[in-house]
Amino acid sequence: MDISVRNTFLEVDDHEAALAFYRDALGFEVRQDVSWEDARWLTVGPPGQPEFGIVLNTVGVGRPPEDAEALKALLAKGSLAGVVLQTDDVDATFEAIRATGADVVQEPMDQPYGVRDCAFRDPAGNEVRINQPSKG
Repeated sequence: MDISVRNTFLEVDDHEAALAFYRDALGFEVRQDVSWEDARWLTVGPPGQPEFGIVLNTVGVGRPPEDAEALKALLAKGSLAGVVLQTDDVDATFEAIRATGADVVQEPMDQPYGVRDCAFRDPAGNEVRINQPSKG
């Protein structure tokens, strides 16, 4: 069996702010931008991985109203999903992203599970962790 990851989804409440973070701070490409009624799906991804995309979708879209409201409340608290990215130099990547004014959650540090990583929150509150594999 040959299975690969194509897309992952993150809920956002402001697509323009999300675009500024993922495109301008992280350097991702915009792959697709679809609007329909009150919803928008904005797919972004790293230039070196054209087969992978992060779909930034309107929080709560396609859900019953009470579920949509619950998701909006959780997103506002920063309690929804996140994504883990990888780089060869987490310290340099951290400094470049911090220089854009991104919300820092954790400065680079060595973790006991074998990576050096840092973390940010995107404008919607989703956690974006960036790690560098151990050189050992």
